[in-house]
Amino acid sequence: MLFDMTKYTELDAQMGSGDPLSFVDTKKYTDRVASTELKSGLKDAVRSAYGEMNGSAITIAAMDFSFIGGSMGSVVGEKISRAIDHSLKTRSPFLMISRSGGARMMEAGFSLMQMAKTSARLALLAEAKIPYISLLTDPTTGGVTASYAMLGDFNIAEPGALIGFAGPRVIRETIGKDLPKGFQSSDFVLDHGFLDFIVDRKDLKDKLSALLTMLK
Repeated sequence: MLFDMTKYTELDAQMGSGDPLSFVDTKKYTDRVASTELKSGLKDAVRSAYGEMNGSAITIAAMDFSFIGGSMGSVVGEKISRAIDHSLKTRSPFLMISRSGGARMMEAGFSLMQMAKTSARLALLAEAKIPYISLLTDPTTGGVTASYAMLGDFNIAEPGALIGFAGPRVIRETIGKDLPKGFQSSDFVLDHGFLDFIVDRKDLKDKLSALLTMLK
């Protein structure tokens, strides 16, 4: 939808997950990854690419919830970091599209390390004065929200997206109180100052182009 004439060059397309902890729950992690690859046609929970959007160069990384709930593992962190490196090399704006249930438990600490890793890479973008726009879609939760998803020069969201660290059910059970109506919806998050604006997907390309033009 965002690249002109739907033409783009994918980055690190064949990068796939390892099994650093030999993790097993109801099934082996390697078996879970293999079956998810087969069902989704994806290698992991994020794809990254570069091309042009309304005639201007842009680098985009987009998460996919169909791959283990869009969970953030080592591959997700590495591919996002490499996409940021591409933005630095080409001085093209970086767009991160998040949709995630959070950190990937099967990789434990290796997953949590990606929060610091991606945040450090984004600091290099800021130093280079290259725009970073973070788009939060439904849902964006957990470690993703606690790191790169909320670090944009502009943090934007789609209408009705669930955005938060812990889910509303977990918070409700922890504090023993009912939550405000619409709690953690994109409108609620916008009203409380954590978003810059909300944009419908059909308007996204033109809205982003106008924003990036103003930043030139």
